Amino acid sequence: MHTDWWELPLRATIIYIALLVMVRVSGRRTVGQFTPFDLLVVMLLSESVSNGLSGGEDSVTGALLAAMTLVALNLSVAFITSRSTGFRRVVEGDPILIGRDSVIFENVLRAQRIPLGDAKQALREADCDLKDMKFLFLEADGDISVLKDSAVPA
Repeated sequence: MHTDWWELPLRATIIYIALLVMVRVSGRRTVGQFTPFDLLVVMLLSESVSNGLSGGEDSVTGALLAAMTLVALNLSVAFITSRSTGFRRVVEGDPILIGRDSVIFENVLRAQRIPLGDAKQALREADCDLKDMKFLFLEADGDISVLKDSAVPA
């Protein structure tokens, strides 16, 4: 290895945290449903950070050290989010109400960069007419969930 052993884990940690923040800020649909454009961004992100991650280190040992650091960070985040509600909210976010009582909140959809068609598609997939919708949520993972009015027969 050409670099100090501690430099690669430090670089991996910085890049992991920076990308986690960027993905979190970019919106829920980035995580929930990849469009071809989202996939392109992910591919370009990985290419753009690769030199910063490796610091010019080309050895197998250096690559494995960086990879182990990323896996350990990912496992750590998963472990902490499973045990800490506050940390989970920071990393993943909370569901957002995007419709209630047969009304879809288009201003909330715009703020979350969700097309109205995605909300309507979620209703169709749940076999729920708009008039039967009680709540419509944008989940933390980017999915849209539908709760039907309980007064409506199934």
